[in-house]
Amino acid sequence: MNKITIAIDGYSSTGKSTVAKQLAKHLGYIYVDTGAMYRAVTFYAMQNELINVDDFNKEALIYQLPQIKISFKFNESLGFAEVYLNDVNVEKKVRSLEVSSFVSKIASVSEVRRKLVEQQQVLGKDKGVVMDGRDIGTVVFTDAKLKLFMTASAEKRAVRRYDELIELGDHVTYNAVLKNVKERDHIDTTRKDSPLVKAEDAIIIDNSNLTLVEQFDKIAQLAKMIIEGVE
Repeated sequence: MNKITIAIDGYSSTGKSTVAKQLAKHLGYIYVDTGAMYRAVTFYAMQNELINVDDFNKEALIYQLPQIKISFKFNESLGFAEVYLNDVNVEKKVRSLEVSSFVSKIASVSEVRRKLVEQQQVLGKDKGVVMDGRDIGTVVFTDAKLKLFMTASAEKRAVRRYDELIELGDHVTYNAVLKNVKERDHIDTTRKDSPLVKAEDAIIIDNSNLTLVEQFDKIAQLAKMIIEGVE
């Protein structure tokens, strides 16, 4: 069976990574979490005191980019690949609300985006890949056979993100999470370099009122139809 590239873009906390993992496993494809890559760079910046609530030393981060190595290693017990920063597993650490509060600023830096887009294109050059992020269908893989754009209300997304953070052991409030979701939406959609927009040929998936099963079934059916139609 012919393999294709599947690009999943959309707003934060719309479950892009969840459905991308499901779909990759279902199809036997490689899954690449590009959001985790930006989070890893953000975590590096935080560790090295390059960013905080009052300051962002963008020039220093750009200078240190060659020192940042991001990789993925499959965890058999979890069933998906975890992100590593300079050979250290940071999968759980990059999911914190603190990292979330800075990641959109880091992702707006052109040099960071250029470095990671190059890595992403290498990872997907042989097709048979499901990749999710903010600019996969518009920048990374403009020729992807299946492009999805995921959305949901800010309130629905905040509830999901809040539940996820509580499960991870973070001490957060719903209002703080909702504020973060709205701030990230604003930064992601208004940045000059590769803003979050729907690709013209992307299919919108509004999962505000869809269960995970309903969402997966809908997307899996779309993928099946396109894969079977590829010569």
